[in-house]
Amino acid sequence: MAVHRGSPRQEPDAERGRLAVNPFHAAADPAVGMRAVPPTDRLPDEPMPPDTTYNLVRDELMLDGNARLNLATFVTTWMEPQADALMAECSAKNMIDKDEYPRTAELERRCVAMLADLWHAPDPQRAVGCSTTGSSEACMLAGMALKRRWSRRNADRLRTGARPNLVMGVNVQVCWEKFCNFWEVEPRLVPMEGERFHLDPQAAAQLCDENTIGVVSVLGSTFDGSYEPVEQVCAALDTLQERTGLDIPVHVDGASGAMVAPFLDPGLVWDFRLDRVASINTSGHKYGLVYPGVGWALWRDAESLPQELVFRVNYLGGDMPTYALNFSRPGAQVAAQYYTFLRLGREGFRAVQQAARDVAGTLAAGIASLGDFRLLTRGDELPAFAFTTAPGVTAFNVFDVSRRLREHGWLVPAYTFPPDRQDLSVLRVVCRNGFTADLADLLLDSLDRLLPELRSQPGPLVRDEQKATSFHH
Repeated sequence: MAVHRGSPRQEPDAERGRLAVNPFHAAADPAVGMRAVPPTDRLPDEPMPPDTTYNLVRDELMLDGNARLNLATFVTTWMEPQADALMAECSAKNMIDKDEYPRTAELERRCVAMLADLWHAPDPQRAVGCSTTGSSEACMLAGMALKRRWSRRNADRLRTGARPNLVMGVNVQVCWEKFCNFWEVEPRLVPMEGERFHLDPQAAAQLCDENTIGVVSVLGSTFDGSYEPVEQVCAALDTLQERTGLDIPVHVDGASGAMVAPFLDPGLVWDFRLDRVASINTSGHKYGLVYPGVGWALWRDAESLPQELVFRVNYLGGDMPTYALNFSRPGAQVAAQYYTFLRLGREGFRAVQQAARDVAGTLAAGIASLGDFRLLTRGDELPAFAFTTAPGVTAFNVFDVSRRLREHGWLVPAYTFPPDRQDLSVLRVVCRNGFTADLADLLLDSLDRLLPELRSQPGPLVRDEQKATSFHH
């Protein structure tokens, strides 16, 4: 077996006697299979024992960060052992093969019906939807439906070269930028202004015209955890229609908030109770409490999803409609989503999300009490909050704080805000199920211990913001 680690090959004689892995990884004889360094950038010439292979891969993955201490991501990092077992049992099932795995398909249908009911669809049995690999795919599907509905109404305008546009806040997740790029839609972005860090209803309405396919409103901004005012956005578009006749639909990107607001903010009107809301997406793998990757896309009724976007295939044994972008994908996450819905119910979800919000609020208050930071949000909408350095703090910046916390195992992202608040750099903490009050206390303690050193600096040490953490998904 030859050696290859990005350097010239070594002759077999040169590698004899070299052990690449712990000899105890071998099943019985510690010398078996230990004659050569396994290559990393090409397929090995020979097979390896499964236990040896497992230990090699596991040892390398130990260098990854601890997922439970990753406060940058909204994605679920903990599930119950029973859910782990269920996912393992379903890992070989292909979600698209509904004829071969009819019960998995039925669980998907039930999840769609449960979400339609949760989000107050006029007739949950008539709402249409599907599982996806995440909110990014769900947003693509929703955007395609908006564009196709606009194209139907504006065939004459298309022939004269009219370009469709989509109105949204500059704080939207990058998947919406991808959608506009991939499907040739002009993005019309409402910038941030002052202490407003998300979409302004009146500014959104002002950007709409006869080429607008829809407005995206985000229920839970990744930048600061705040809800956008969906009801006010719809009201502004109602006024626009009364004045101009333009009927602009709304898509709610509820990647995180659509699985928080129904349980913690039941009086907040943001969903299908608003006639102008045509579609909603959420991430089952965020506050839906399932491991990545599963998302959900729902339309209020069949008329909201153009039928030409629904394809039918029969070569897997049955006549199946499909309107996801992906074809083959695992059914394990759908089974896990159904498990979570059954396991928790409405009251269980309320308790879990309230616990996360309580942790976020307590931690935000603790950070504010240190005196070196200013809170932008307090975790009272999404269980997430953003903060920056307090006025007068010149010895360090948020990028210094992020770097020093990483040395203690904590991943807390630091990043700049988009136009027109690029002058503002923040840290953001996401509190998920599994991030307990005890862990929050440990984070606060780590931050408190670091502050004396940070305060004694002559000035910020991390000046190249491109090298700082910027992940905010």
